[in-house]
Amino acid sequence: MQVTKLHAEIDRLQLQYGATGLSAIYGAGCIKNPEVMLIFMNPTGKNISADTAWRGLRAPWIGTKNIWPMLYEVGLLSEKTFQVTQRKWDKKSAQAVYEELARQKIYITNLAKCTQIDARHLPDSVFKAYVPSTKKEIVLVNPKRILTFGNQVNSILLEKPTSVSEYKGVEKESCFVGRKLFDVYPVYYPIGQGRRNQPLAVKRIRAILK
Repeated sequence: MQVTKLHAEIDRLQLQYGATGLSAIYGAGCIKNPEVMLIFMNPTGKNISADTAWRGLRAPWIGTKNIWPMLYEVGLLSEKTFQVTQRKWDKKSAQAVYEELARQKIYITNLAKCTQIDARHLPDSVFKAYVPSTKKEIVLVNPKRILTFGNQVNSILLEKPTSVSEYKGVEKESCFVGRKLFDVYPVYYPIGQGRRNQPLAVKRIRAILK
């Protein structure tokens, strides 16, 4: 469920940009031609798999509750698995959630995989440092569609200023990564200060997934 050949590079970047005492968080899910890849910003210490003592799967949003209602609402999670995400997590439940995502042909990652203590703002330079490894990740995973969350992520990955509000319905960008052209759909960031935009994110994701 993970592209392990990238882990050493991601671990080195964690030492440079991440919080001391926390581990990097890798992408996870379906690693062979998923229907959709979701790219978020960066992990925080609320992700319990960032604990250096954790011996299970290290993947986005483990131990948190906020993102999973949106994924359930757009049909990417079953009700049974959604309920698992709203209880106390452990290694077994983390594995089960991502096994379902893999079966659903979903892959979730962050542009910057350097775990921070909290949701502090990261400068563009940090995200740009992760672009080469994220592009390798995209090529290796080879998703049918890419959803990027938040203007900062969108702009850095697409290498041009973007505003999510400009994209309606299923409007998209086309982006060469390596030698292949990928469909990229900028989406509102639905967590934290962006939570007020979650209904707009849900509406757009539903349209894209159709």
